[in-house]
Amino acid sequence: MRHGTHPMDAPAVELDTALSAGPFHVALRAAIAARSLSLQRVQHHLERQGVKVGITSLSYWQQGARRPQRPESLRAVRALEEILRLPEESLIRLLALQSGGPGAERPPARSYRSLVEASGVLERLLADLESPLDGGLHTVGHHERVRIGACRELLGRESHHIVRAHKDGIDRYVAIHHGDPGCAPERVAVHALENCRTGRVRWHSETGVLVAELLFDARLRAGDTHLFRYAFEDGTAGQSSEYVRGFSFAGGQYALQVRFADEALPVRCHRFAQHSAAAPRSGRGELTLSGRHRSVHFVEQQVRAGLLGIGWDWD
Repeated sequence: MRHGTHPMDAPAVELDTALSAGPFHVALRAAIAARSLSLQRVQHHLERQGVKVGITSLSYWQQGARRPQRPESLRAVRALEEILRLPEESLIRLLALQSGGPGAERPPARSYRSLVEASGVLERLLADLESPLDGGLHTVGHHERVRIGACRELLGRESHHIVRAHKDGIDRYVAIHHGDPGCAPERVAVHALENCRTGRVRWHSETGVLVAELLFDARLRAGDTHLFRYAFEDGTAGQSSEYVRGFSFAGGQYALQVRFADEALPVRCHRFAQHSAAAPRSGRGELTLSGRHRSVHFVEQQVRAGLLGIGWDWD
């Protein structure tokens, strides 16, 4: 216990700090904790004011997995200020600060709905390429490097991939790219960098999903390993706030590195994990930006099915 602070005052102290410094989701979580309200009670109070917000949305807001942006969501935030007995515009101000100004647009973390829509599109694109979900390959190791440009956009990413065939006759890998909101997948370039060549490429403009065949020079037998490199050059969407990688199956080691342009450095970065797109985020850990190379990374020694990613705040 800290000297000079009564234990019962801790939530209030945390709330004051969060309202002053942000970010929004930390302040919202602190405010709910300070009032000792469950999310069900918060939802009930909102409904009494004629505002309908789902428990899942409230949970995502206080985790930072989503950020209220639509007019009805901002109306809910103003109602929350009253319900949680906060200063007027205190939460709205934090939202504006994180968005670069009251009228600025900042892409939120992808919603569950958008991920579900993209997964349906992905299934159709893979079917068009006659590719099974796992492609007959298990991942042994995967090092992925993501580049964020001077305009805070996802410039591109490069993958150094090691796979092992679990059946005979495998001669290709299907790489998947899911761009940020606003991505134009028809303008995304696919580069086969080492031990592969580009085959068929398919995309879906509305969801920003692109799939590309990477063809090997020989057919693998069961147990054979193959090392190859490929890259996607994007830069077609707006401001990026996170990079997420999905895994349909358990696998080997995965390393994710995000490098930022010198002209666009985030104020904080963190890693996270999700069991599925609908699940809350867990495993959150702050990441320190390296001084010289302006990058952050994490290494997962044994990947499980689910989602892994790095998120960041600009200011």
